Amino acid sequence: MHLGRTTLSKFLIQQLTEIEGAADLGALLIDVAAAVKAISAMTAKGALGDFLGKLDATNVQGETQQKLDVLADEVIIKSCEWGGLVAGMATEEREQPHAIPAEFPRGRYLLIFDPLDGSSNTDVNVSVGTIFSVLRHDKPEAPVTADFLQPGRRQVAAGYAVYGPATMFVVTVGKGTHGFTLDREIGNFILTHPNMQIPAETSEFAINTSNARFWEPPVHRYVTECQAGKTGDRGRDFNMRWIASMVAEVHRILIRGGVFMYPKDTKDPRKPGRLRLMYEANPIAMLVEQAGGLATTGNQRVLDLQPTELHQRVPLILGSRREVERIERYHAEHAQGIDRPYVSPLFSERSMFRPDA
Repeated sequence: MHLGRTTLSKFLIQQLTEIEGAADLGALLIDVAAAVKAISAMTAKGALGDFLGKLDATNVQGETQQKLDVLADEVIIKSCEWGGLVAGMATEEREQPHAIPAEFPRGRYLLIFDPLDGSSNTDVNVSVGTIFSVLRHDKPEAPVTADFLQPGRRQVAAGYAVYGPATMFVVTVGKGTHGFTLDREIGNFILTHPNMQIPAETSEFAINTSNARFWEPPVHRYVTECQAGKTGDRGRDFNMRWIASMVAEVHRILIRGGVFMYPKDTKDPRKPGRLRLMYEANPIAMLVEQAGGLATTGNQRVLDLQPTELHQRVPLILGSRREVERIERYHAEHAQGIDRPYVSPLFSERSMFRPDA
């Protein structure tokens, strides 16, 4: 038992005392947390509950849906639509916003979520997560798509759950980033990681190097310097990580620092980035900034972007402040034409193909 420990409910009461609409916002976050508990139970059972595997269907993104994608989406919708707290919801799995049924009262908030980030990892038992964002809706009318298209700096709350060895719920209401661990014996989220802070310095980065041939020069420059380690300009060795679950990547960075990069590339010129602004980049950027880190596209602060589409994609680079600032500088120098040109490893100093050989 955790007698005397701070539960999520108690914590939200303390955090929201000076925020307008505090009671409703706190209640909505508790509803989201209840949905997270249900999703956690499903991911924990896995094949035993017949929850794994793909469906013969794709979502609005054109991606093959996993069983758990659809189940998690339904759980969050059903947990949050009836209580008079939300005016509408938008989910990565549906093309249009979900309208609150007429028999339920509408509230003052909009809930935006990715029900199961990294769901392709469920079949191999790797950590996955849920990401959510809360915006205000002060109009008496039911929201339309345009009402959801608010820049990330207008979020009133954001968070994620990570379903790993323990289930954690990480949330911010604009007063720092705080982590709660699910105590399955009593069914409560207990505050275990108050005021999470991302170290400003790091020697760890996460990027999918299979896309290296499509990266822009500033990203090539940064990764090449990291790979050079002690023998290069950085003068120290770096470790590389890649889980293919952004929630898991970000959670590691919140705990011990690092940089996560899903940069703009030329693989598909129709897509300016890979991650969804509304469902992934904005809520994660708020959490990261509240923990002392930075989140950028490489050229602009993520939270300042004005959304133009509900399923808009953007590049995303986030994590330890000084490393993200360095990557931003490399983008700026490239735009000014004053950066160092990227040199392929084929032409490195030890290569028989180096240009001056």
